[in-house]
Order: sequence, then C-alpha cells, then structure tokens
Amino acid sequence: MTESSDQTSGADTSSAGTDSPIERLESPAEIQGLLQAMQEPGTTEVLWDDESDTPTTVLEVLQASSLTLDMTLADSRLPSLQPGLTLRLRGQVRGKLVTSPPVEVISCDEENDQWRCRLTWPAFLEVLHRRDTYRAELRLGMQVGVLVEPLRENLAHLQIQADLRDLSVDGCRLELPISASHLLGEGAPRFGLTLCFASGARFQIDAEVRHVQPEPQRHLVTAGLQFPRRTPEQERQLWYYVREIERESARYFNQGTTLSASSLFRKKPGVDLIGRRQGNAYPTPMARRLSEVAGYLDAQWVALQQGEPLDLPALSQHSEALLEMLAEDREGLLFALICMRLESPHVQHGLAVATRLLDLVGEASMPSALRKAIAAVALVHDLGKALLRPELLQAPTLSEDQYRQMQRHAPLLIAQLEGCDWLPRSVVRDIVEGSNERLDGSGYPRGLRDNQLHQLARIAMIVDVADAMGRGRADRPAWTIGGIHRYLLGHPHRFDPHWVKRYILHFGRMPVGTLVRFADDTLGWVARLDRQGNPSQVYLAKEPARPDQRLGRLLHDGALLAKGEPVEALPLPD
Repeated sequence: MTESSDQTSGADTSSAGTDSPIERLESPAEIQGLLQAMQEPGTTEVLWDDESDTPTTVLEVLQASSLTLDMTLADSRLPSLQPGLTLRLRGQVRGKLVTSPPVEVISCDEENDQWRCRLTWPAFLEVLHRRDTYRAELRLGMQVGVLVEPLRENLAHLQIQADLRDLSVDGCRLELPISASHLLGEGAPRFGLTLCFASGARFQIDAEVRHVQPEPQRHLVTAGLQFPRRTPEQERQLWYYVREIERESARYFNQGTTLSASSLFRKKPGVDLIGRRQGNAYPTPMARRLSEVAGYLDAQWVALQQGEPLDLPALSQHSEALLEMLAEDREGLLFALICMRLESPHVQHGLAVATRLLDLVGEASMPSALRKAIAAVALVHDLGKALLRPELLQAPTLSEDQYRQMQRHAPLLIAQLEGCDWLPRSVVRDIVEGSNERLDGSGYPRGLRDNQLHQLARIAMIVDVADAMGRGRADRPAWTIGGIHRYLLGHPHRFDPHWVKRYILHFGRMPVGTLVRFADDTLGWVARLDRQGNPSQVYLAKEPARPDQRLGRLLHDGALLAKGEPVEALPLPD
C-alpha cells in the first residue's frame, strides 16, 4: 500500500489497488487478530443493512467457532435480530477503520440480562488505512449537498448550498455558486458546514477556507476547506463517511464487486435534496424542472473532461423529460430557458437548441422515437468542446490553427455517441455536424454544401446560430433578436431562406423570453404570445437582468394594452 493518494481509485477494493486506501484481508490469522483488537468495549458498532442511519455500539465481541456480540444496547432493534438477518461490523483498530461484509445472524438469546447475538464468521475484513491526506472523491451521480453558513455576526442568517466533491478527515472540497466568491476570499474565513446525504443523514462541522479556484466555464467556484478543530467523535464519523464514499465509488467502477451498497446514497422519500443547483432560486415550476436537465448536462461536461463516457441511459431519461415539458406547456418551457441564469453558457445553449429545434420540427408529424433522438442529440451537440484543451475555450479570439483545432469538437462528440442503438446515425450527423455547416460550404467539420445537407441539418444550423448570436461572448456583445433575424435573412447563400422564414414566423419577432422596453421606459419579459405572434403576457422587470426567484407583476389583457406596443427588444442579459 502506498502512503498517500490524491485520487480516488477505480480499482476493485478486493484487489487492494495501490491507489486505494481500502485493503481486503482474507487471511484467517489476520481476521482473528483484528477481531480480537475489536473486543474492547465501545470500539465496535453494528451497521444495519436495512438502511438505518444510526449504528449500534457493541459492548463486547467474543470469538469461538462463530462470532458473538453483546447487543444489550440495541434496545428497539432486539426483536429484529432473528436468524437470517444480515448486518455489518465496524471498528477502529490500530489507526485503521475495519469493516466486515454482511454477516448472518445465527441466534440471539438473553443471558444474565445481556443479549448475546451469534453470527457467521466473516469471510474477509476490509481495512481503510488511516490517512489524513487521503481524499475520497465523489463520482458523478453521488450527490452530497452541503449547507454553508458564514460564522460571522453580520452574515449570521446567510446560508449557501454547495456540492461536496471530495472528503477526508482533514478537510473537503466544495463547489459553490460563483456568486459566493466574495465570501470566500477575505483572509481565512470560517464556516459552519452541514453535510446532507440523500438518505437524510446529516453531519455538522466547522471549517476554514484554504484555497479558492473560480471555474467561469461552469459558473461556479471550487473551495478547499480544512477541519482544524474536529472532535474525536467528529473524526470517527468522518472516517465512516470517507469509507462509505470509497465503497460506493468502488461499486460503480466494478459492477461485479461483492461490496454492499451504502445506505447514505439511497434517497429516502420526503428527504429534500441539498446542493448548489437546488440552492439556485428558479422563478417558475417549469424552470425548476428544467434545472434537472441542466444538472445532467453540467455533469456530462465534467465527465468528458475527466475521460469518462457520456451517461447515455440518463440522456434517454432527460430527453423524455424535455419532451414531456414541451408537450405540457411549450411557452412555459421557452420562458424557463431564460431563467437558467446561473447555469454555464454551454448548458444554456444545449437546453435552448434542443427546446427550439424540437418545437420547430414538431409542426410536422414524426415518430416519437425520432423526436426523442433529436432531443437527445441537440442537448449534447456542443459537449465535444469539453474534450478540447481549456485554452481553446478561454481564448477571446482564435488563430487559424486554433480554429482548426476547435473544429474537432464535432467528430469527438460523434465518437462518444457511436454504438448507441437508439440514436440514428443520420440524426447525430445532421445535428452535431450540420449545426456547424453552411450551404455555401464555408462551415465545418466537412465543408458540406447545399445538396449535401439534409432538412434536419438545415434547420439545426439556423437554431444553433440564432441562439449563439443571442448570447454575449468575450469578443462581442449579444445581438438583439431583430439583428439576428436580419443577419439570417441577409445570408441566403449560407442559411436556407425557407427555414429562416419558418423560424421567424414560428417564434415571432419578439419571441417568448425576449426582454422588451415600453414607451414609458419600463422593462418586461415576454411570457406568452397571441395567435398573431404579439406579446399577450409580460412580466415587468426592474432592471435588464435575468429573472431570479421573484418575477415582477404579470401584465395581460387591459393592463398590457394600456402599455402599448413594446418599442424595443433588448439583447439577452448575461
């Protein structure tokens, strides 16, 4: 075993990989020695395999041909200690955390006011070597939310929601909303942390900030924190959480492993999830639903950067969810797109292109499987950029060589989608490649021309360009909707005029989600359109900023008529 590691191992813990802190011991002599060391009263606990969050302390461990525990402190659990029940043992021995696999109850009897529970002998023991420098890293999909509270009088009531990325006895790493940056950099600020697991289990500890790293591409900030004043009980609990994170991660990477699932990551009914995305205040129910799809896209960006494949089963689920939202309330979904103000640009773009492309092609009848495929490919169509060098994405302008390198994002993503039997190859190419091609052959990656581009590709390039132009970049501000329409109409050699006109007619000259200005200088967000494509419902806005948790007063009917026609459509605020 090596003495330190900063990465979570994907190796099976049964093989005791050199990067893993977990070692499996199968030698009878080693098992006997560790169990003898666990006999000291109060050093051993029972972990119930029925998802109970509270371990039971064992008063004594006795050994013979089987294992006997003094379970007198189990109280309410005693009736359940019937033959066939399985449970696990955990104890701290010689600077190590020792855990047994599930062992079976043989009998449980009372002797002189003590309850003795006889168990089968464990086939092995797993040992987590005590390393303060080791950090158990949460894989994608293992959600642990953290409530972060500044320990300062002037901020006593402030609470930020964050995501746990890794954990050790000594500290942790969190992802927080980028809006929390100003709270993290003043000296060495202290915070109270509450780790919130899906099972409902919670753990509280004070922490100090040690380093802060903004990640503007994902609209978040990563902070490393240390636990300088942990108690022995907190340290014991931390070792348990580190152990369970490592166990659950090992199960994910090794589907054939005999490791039992950790109850910490099984969501219980009624438990509200905590986390950076849940902490974002979304102003409408539809926006809150759409944020779940946004979370998936953000996780896939990270997965690709870390060399992991796209989660295609989850892509299927989120594509179906998007189709359901569109069928329920298309204008509510279109409005929800502008409410994703705290999401990263690539996530916002994927959501917008998928929603508008589906909405535009939905005018024609097509099989549901094809609509689902279009939704899926459009959601991830730009994620190949996560596989490029970071400096390409951060550069305000690209040299000719950098531009050629950037064009690789399309074939890189297509390679990720190959082998997915429910995604037709033609749909993948028409959207991933076609959105970047142009009718005159000036696009990429293959420089396809007019008659080489199918109808779906012609539509996809218009939807993609319209959304991209409507968002500000480092080298230019966002375009207005009128400017976008004029650009598309003014380049018939690049964009199919038929579909450009259909696009403008379908979404209107002031589409849902447009920020408009009235003659009296008040601002409003277009929420719905009438049959003629004119705003019929508008939320008033105090300033040119995306809607937060509080929407302004809704104007409709007579109140909207009194305002008159909007005199200007403003660009989408950052």
